[in-house]
Amino acid sequence: MTETSASSTHSATLDDGAMRTHPSTRAHPAAGADTSTRGDQATNVDPVKLADPATLLFSDLDVELATTRRMLERVPNGKDDWRPHKRSRTLDELAAHVAQLPGFGIMMLTRDEYDGGTAPPEPKAADCAARVKIFDEVSGEFRRLVKAMTWDQALSPWTLKFRGQEVFSAPRAQLLRSAMLTHLAHHRAQLGVYLRLLDIPVPGSYGPTADEGPPPR
Repeated sequence: MTETSASSTHSATLDDGAMRTHPSTRAHPAAGADTSTRGDQATNVDPVKLADPATLLFSDLDVELATTRRMLERVPNGKDDWRPHKRSRTLDELAAHVAQLPGFGIMMLTRDEYDGGTAPPEPKAADCAARVKIFDEVSGEFRRLVKAMTWDQALSPWTLKFRGQEVFSAPRAQLLRSAMLTHLAHHRAQLGVYLRLLDIPVPGSYGPTADEGPPPR
């Protein structure tokens, strides 16, 4: 990765209150789940033996990253300081955060813990093209690491701290889903609202938008 990409791995660790107390950091069996053994029935087949983690747990990764890139491509230049509310991030801050978020996933796949209180400032991109370039770099490396992830790595614990205090710790694959992919979709949706308020056509995420219309029959 480039120097910019390396810096981006520090992006977006404790920016959201939801991440500080995320309920998914504790895994529980579903209510009423039958955890008993049943001889040699198919219910006892270990899913870990059926596929690699990327195939079984992150089959939507490529679609999510492609959707995020389309959203970033629409961010207009010359509006960096615009924000919909005084408590909101500026357009530049939000777009930069979305562009750099896969870097957080890289860190989760290359370290066993991270202290968010030591993060340096995020690098500032000059324009939309620069943000998309950062996203391409970090998302490409994140995708490569996910595809190479083993089950031992997926199930091993990953810990987030803030100034030495543990915030949460859970299986790495579980946190990659909640703190990276779901986190990315959350901020991508915010970015879509910014585009709508700026009268910029919004690309579809999980279906067409009012700008794109229904798919052709």
